[in-house]
Formats: sequence, structure tokens, C-alpha cells
Amino acid sequence: MRKTSLIISALLSLSLTAEAENVAIETPNNTLVVDVTNGQRPTFLYYGPKLAKADMANLQSAGGYSRMELYLPYGPVPQAEPAFACRHSDGNMTTELVATGYDVKSDGKGTITTIHLKDPQYSLSVDLHYRAYTDVDMIETWTDIVNNERGTVTLTDFYSGTLPIRRGDVWLSSLYGSWASEARVDEEPLIAGDKVIKNTDGTRNSHTSHAEVMFSLDGKAKENSGDVIGAALCYGGNYELKVITDDSEYHRFLAGINPENSFYNLKKGETFTTPPLALTYSQEGLSGASRNFHKWGRVYRLAHGNELRRILLNSWEGVYFNINEENMDQMMADIADMGGELFVMDDGWFGSKYQRNTDNAALGDWVVDTRKLPNGLENLVNDAKKHGIKFGIWIEPEATNTTSELYEKHPDWVIKAPKRDISCGRGGTQLVLDMSNPKVQDHVFSLVDNLLSKYPDIAYIKWDANMPIQSAGSQYLSMDEQSHLYIDYHRGLEKTLKRIRAKYPDVTIQLCASGGGRANWGLLPYFDEFWVSDNTDALQRVYMQWGTSYFFPAIAMGCHISATPNHTVFRTTSLKYRIDVAMAGRLGMEIQPKNMTAEEKALCKKAIAEYKEIRPVVQLGDIYRLVSPYDHKGLASLMYVSDNKDKAVWYWWKTENFYNVHLPRVRMAGLDPNKSYRVHELDRVDLKPLDCEGKVFTGKFLMDTGIDVPYTNEVEWGKKTDWSSRVLYLEAL
Repeated sequence: MRKTSLIISALLSLSLTAEAENVAIETPNNTLVVDVTNGQRPTFLYYGPKLAKADMANLQSAGGYSRMELYLPYGPVPQAEPAFACRHSDGNMTTELVATGYDVKSDGKGTITTIHLKDPQYSLSVDLHYRAYTDVDMIETWTDIVNNERGTVTLTDFYSGTLPIRRGDVWLSSLYGSWASEARVDEEPLIAGDKVIKNTDGTRNSHTSHAEVMFSLDGKAKENSGDVIGAALCYGGNYELKVITDDSEYHRFLAGINPENSFYNLKKGETFTTPPLALTYSQEGLSGASRNFHKWGRVYRLAHGNELRRILLNSWEGVYFNINEENMDQMMADIADMGGELFVMDDGWFGSKYQRNTDNAALGDWVVDTRKLPNGLENLVNDAKKHGIKFGIWIEPEATNTTSELYEKHPDWVIKAPKRDISCGRGGTQLVLDMSNPKVQDHVFSLVDNLLSKYPDIAYIKWDANMPIQSAGSQYLSMDEQSHLYIDYHRGLEKTLKRIRAKYPDVTIQLCASGGGRANWGLLPYFDEFWVSDNTDALQRVYMQWGTSYFFPAIAMGCHISATPNHTVFRTTSLKYRIDVAMAGRLGMEIQPKNMTAEEKALCKKAIAEYKEIRPVVQLGDIYRLVSPYDHKGLASLMYVSDNKDKAVWYWWKTENFYNVHLPRVRMAGLDPNKSYRVHELDRVDLKPLDCEGKVFTGKFLMDTGIDVPYTNEVEWGKKTDWSSRVLYLEAL
């Protein structure tokens, strides 16, 4: 006991005499400053626009900089929300984490600042990492938790990072929704109390909410002005975001793995690494923060993030499970004729003992159904070559059905709680395979490996995940590690995806999960894009694609032209409107072309040719959102601008139709005020050109004043609809 008292006294003496050291973590335009004093808990000082050295030196003299703990453990201040909590090997529930130093090193992408923390009484340490990129305004923070105690330490709270946000008129923008209604935008002021956004699905984490948020620091968020902090947890599993507003001067933001039913037993000598939390600061509003996320994502997180995506036709809404050689060849011929570059055969192509005619059988039995495709996949791949396009295929690797040969052979591979009956999902027979099990990981890898090694010309995989974890338990994990399932599932999934990408780095893989259930930066390093939603209705897509664009670039967003009435909401919209909405992302089609008229095919062929011209601007350009559909002004408008500002694409979609409405004139953004731009309308259906067609305007005029367009598309009387939209292409002279 006397030895313990002497250690505490020594640490207290050190903390009193040690000089505070301000550590700056800097990107090109942002600075995060923390106080790292040996023997004390590190504290937050500043996050915002880049600081000059003189201001850095006098930062604390400016006032208002409360000493907010950077990574508060449970114990010292039990009434405050902890970023970390555990049960030590001797049963103690409290932890103290004080700084023992820090180091800074380069990793080729930027600098990594590591703050070393240790519990003075236990052999438990936490390293706080901060990666600051040198070419984009993004900071990633994560932790390594190391157990060197005599026995197992049980982690109960283990957030990736925290950020104090100065109180004021702070608003939170977040995304919510459901299947077929993903990524809806919610905006609210932060008030006293706790705001919690979390996910407990187990496999998919972005249907009902998102692990990304934005904080507007000076009132309700604006798109192109105002101070905004953006935050995105890069994780594919269950997460929890919290904003704690108590009686202090700061809102306290925490983000990390959802600890609910996920306490983790960390054995002696083991390290637990939390997923990165990405942070950005912009003085150019929500769109400015989005541009930061898009640039960072394309370069550092998204597979092939700077390679243009192909225009494709997916078979799902065209034929559903009615797969056969005649349909596939006809659809390939049609998309090739319209200028498309890729055909994807969706669900329904596989099954031997059990046939895949609905969603209730054959998952896991990844062999070609020769009753539907007597000449096999090779014949389809050759047909694609014949038509001059690439071939892709749908799989759902993480699932099986009770009606399948796989389940008959390996019932122990599915997720099932001990001593409980199996709990089936989609089709009344679907089950999730336990990705924490190495044998299941090998099975999933082998599925992809067999396909791509046998058919090396397969250029695209649509990877689906249509079921949450039910009856949460593992037949592989031991009874004392059942709480590891949610975490170990995603560790196993990532391990498998890394194996696939190591062997097949060039194949394009789409991340689908009952639509947009996996739009997150945790899994996108292994995928080229994601399916925004199973709902392809153009009007609702305006809202969903708007919210999705807060954090994800157009190049990652699968956006398809579909048939009407729409298969989800049964709305009938004009083909032009459907085209113009889909052209704001990675353009594709979700339709049976043989059901289209020759005129409709011609319009799509024209649109595809025009999209190829603007594709570099849309997929690689900077986004500027102009008029939000959520402001209910009767329209939505956004634009993409090339990096050197010599080209831009401007979108205008009418969202309501009333007589005698007065829509706002839309001012553009992101152009060079000193350049002159020629205007050209794309996907034109009107009987006569717009008044601005071919005219030249300065960037300053387009941004200060803007262009008015007619509220309706002027077409023949019998072709008039209640939908109108415009796409303008601007080229600098």
C-alpha cells in the first residue's frame, strides 16, 4: 500500500511540475490542437481553420478554451460520459489514463501523431492516433488498446474518438430512413440532453441511420457558407454516435463501435484497434465539408476512386428471377446498342438441387442452374464479348437458405444463439453465415475465387446482403465470447475482402445491401460503389441521392434509369426526368429494354452518349448543392465543377407541380468568376432550344445572378407530363 501511495504522489508531483505542450495536428486548411502534458489526461484546445504560429502560441490567452478531456476514461469523472471503460483483470471498473508522451511520424499520406496514455496502476495502455493528410482536409483518429495485465480485461466502452464542440447556435445534420427510403436528411438544433444515433442491425448499418453527421456552428446549415464540422465513422458494423449537452461550455461528441451487447474480452498481450473516425472542418458550408469527404474518399478510401465507372444495365427490375439465355442475350444486345458498356446478371442464375425461382432457396449453392442456362456462364461471357460489352454477376456470399445444399451440409455455419431455434429472414428461409468462423471466410473467398478464376472475363460483381443478424449468437465462438459476435463478424468479413482484393484487385465490385444498407466508409475500401437504394423512383431518388452526397461522391453512387410505374412506389414519371436524376451519379439502367419504345431507346442512347462526355466532371468533380429539396421550394438543384473549373454540369429538378407557382432563380457556385462559359442543354426533349442555349456568360454572372429555365418541358401536347428537369453543360471558352 505504501508503494502505491508513493507512485501516486510521484505522478501528482510530475503533473504539477510538467509544462503543458500544445500539439498541433494540421491539414492544408485545418488545425486541431491538444494539450499533452505528461502525467495528466490530454485535453482539447482547438479545432478549426488553420492557425498561424503566433496565434497557436497565444491560443489559451484568447479565453473560452475550457480544458475538455480528449479521451475521458470511466472513473475520474463518473458523471461525465466516458470514451473508454473496462473491467480490469482484478475486477476494478475504474480506469485512469494519463499521458506518457507523444510522437509524430510520416506514413506517406500525411503525418500520424500518436499520444501515449497509460493507467498508473495497471498495465493497460491506450494510444490515440491522429492521421492528418497533407493533400486533403481530413483527420482520422482511432485508438489502440493494449492489455499487459496479468489476466483478461473486459472492454465495455471503446469509442474511436471524441470532439468537444463549443456551444452556441449549433445544428446537427444527420441521415435517417428505411429500406427504399435511405439517406433522408434530418436537421435539428442541439439542445440540452443526449442525442444518440446508433445501429444494431449486425450486418448492415445505413438503412435506418448513418454513422456520419455534420455540425453547423453558426445556425441552421447552409450549403455554401458557414462553419461546418463533418464526422464519419469508418466502420461497417454496429456503431454509436453520441452528442452530450450538459452544463459545460461544450457539446461533447463521441463516435465508435456500439458497445451494446458487445463487451470485448481482451486477453493478456492482445491489442484492440478501433475503427477510424474521420473529421473535417469547412468554412464553405455543408457542400464544402462534402467536397472534403469526396476528395479524401476518392483518393484514400474508395476502391479505384479515381477511375471512371462504366455505364451498365442490371437485369433485376427487367426480369427479376426470370433468368434465361434468350433474355440475357437480348438485354446485352439492347444495352450495347444504346451505348452501354456493361451488363450485370442479377439474382436467379444459380442452384442445382434447389432452383432459385424466388428468394426462398439455393443461397450458398453457387453453381449455374443449367435448366435456365444450359450453356453455362461461359456462353453469357462470350455473348457479352460478341456485343462489345463487359459482363457482371450478382452474388450474396454471406447468406444461405434452409432450403439449400450448403445448409444441409453445414448447419453449424449459420448465426444462431446457443440453445435457441434458428431465426429465418427473407423468404422465410434465409439465414446469415457466421463470418467470425474461419471456415465460412474460406467458403466466401472460394465462391469469388472460383467464379473469377474459371471466368476471368467477369468484370463486375454485385455483392448483396439482404438480412440482419437475428437470434444473435455464434456456433463458432465460445460461450464466454458470445458478445464478440457483432465485432468478429466484421473482422472476418474484412479479412475475407482483403484476400479477395489481394488476388483480384481490378474487378469492379458493387456493395449492395437490400439497397443502401452498407453505404459506409468502413467497407468501401474493398468496393468501387454502392447501390443507393432498391427504390429507383426518380422523385424519391432526388431526396435520397441528396442526403447520400453529403458524405459520398457521385462516382460511388449507383443511380439507374428504371421503368414506370416504378416497382416500389408505382409513380409514373417522364423518361427524361428519370434520366436526369440518374445522370447525377454513376449512370446505369434497371429496365427491360425490349419493353421500351424505339423513341425511348433513342432518348436513352442520346443521354448515354452525353453522359460519357460529362462523366469526368460528374464522377471526379467538386459538388456544389444549390437548392435543397428539403427546403420545399418546389425544386432541387446542384452542380459538379471540374478541378480546374473549365467544365461544369448543372442539374435542376422540379419536385412539385402546382399552377401559378414561383420557383427561385438558382445561382450557381464553384465557377471561376473571371472565366466565360458557353451553355449547352443535355438530354433535350423540348421542341425549341432554351433561350440560353449556346450563349456565353461569365462565371461571375452565373454565380451572382444565375439562369432562369422554363418550369415545364415544352413538348408535343400528347407527351406533356407533370415532371420537368434540366441538365446544362458549361464549358469555359
